[in-house]
Amino acid sequence: MAKEQLVFEALPDCDPQIGRMLWQLEDTRILTQRTLEVMNPLLLDWQPEANSHSIGTLLYHIAVIEADWLYNEVLEAEWPAEFTFLFPQDVHDEQGRLSIVKGQSWDEHWSRLNHVRTRVLNTYKGMTLDDFRRARSLPDYDVTPEWVLHHLCQHEAEHRSEMAALRTMGEGVL
Repeated sequence: MAKEQLVFEALPDCDPQIGRMLWQLEDTRILTQRTLEVMNPLLLDWQPEANSHSIGTLLYHIAVIEADWLYNEVLEAEWPAEFTFLFPQDVHDEQGRLSIVKGQSWDEHWSRLNHVRTRVLNTYKGMTLDDFRRARSLPDYDVTPEWVLHHLCQHEAEHRSEMAALRTMGEGVL
């Protein structure tokens, strides 16, 4: 049996310091995929109670937040038109809760996540280390692309835990 390698690597084709943080982002996604692999597709829309999150809602949320940080904070730009197609629902409802996302397949969710992730990776791979660490000044805070990657890893990991709990609860019911 091969010995497991628990080491950081850097994604290629970019500054090694940026590449190591991108590797962390990708490792976070791999762990999310492992948490949800071989899951009953009915669990995507299952909610333990009305107005609570579902796994599908959380997958949508992870993707839209990743896109939002990329465009609003890192690129300081408007979203491209194709993103309107990817995200037809607002991320929040009128009460400020996550909008419930239903009726989308596993493939639709992963396609959306992969599309956004490809855009993130391509953007960051094209950065210099100075740009990676340059603070963007927004009305309420200053933020660096470096911090954004840290935040995206934390955000997905926190929701991965929530999705794992939903999966466990749902498997006991369905």
